[in-house]
Amino acid sequence: MWVKLSTKWVIVGKSGVYLYISTQFKIIVVINIIGTYECKADAKGRVMFPAALKKQLENVTGEGFVIKRSVFNQCLEIHPMKEWNQVVKQVNQLNRFVKKNNDFIRSYMAGLKAVDLDSSGRFLIPKDLLAFAGLSKEIVLSSSVNMIEIWDKNSYELTVSETLKDFGNLAENVMGKQPINEIDGIS
Repeated sequence: MWVKLSTKWVIVGKSGVYLYISTQFKIIVVINIIGTYECKADAKGRVMFPAALKKQLENVTGEGFVIKRSVFNQCLEIHPMKEWNQVVKQVNQLNRFVKKNNDFIRSYMAGLKAVDLDSSGRFLIPKDLLAFAGLSKEIVLSSSVNMIEIWDKNSYELTVSETLKDFGNLAENVMGKQPINEIDGIS
């Protein structure tokens, strides 16, 4: 299916991956991950990557992932390496002669690790990150557009229930002023 977004045509592909074709015919892969999955971590912190996520990310799993602390929540984030490289490009644009920029970069990059799936389809959550997120045996992998959040199951359920209490107002505040999409009338 082709969809026109402003001045670009887009092919909407399978497995949660979109292929954007610009007017210069340059192809850029953009990740769109879907789903929430309950998993178990073993005593060493290994987690089986759910089959549905593997399928969605089959084009990028060979490149590995970056796992890091979340900025706003007591959870972790897994970024496919391609997506992480885009984040790093933004961070690298910060002027390092500004102290707060250096402080931000140091804190933002602290504790991040590169991880791969092993031959059994598992990834290892490092001990320091397990402790930061308070992860127990029962965890949740929750998609967040182009990355995956890793939560302790109880913390995830509590956070979601708190957010849902006033979700209508949150949605209006965050999305209410977005421009209307000319194609489908949805912002």
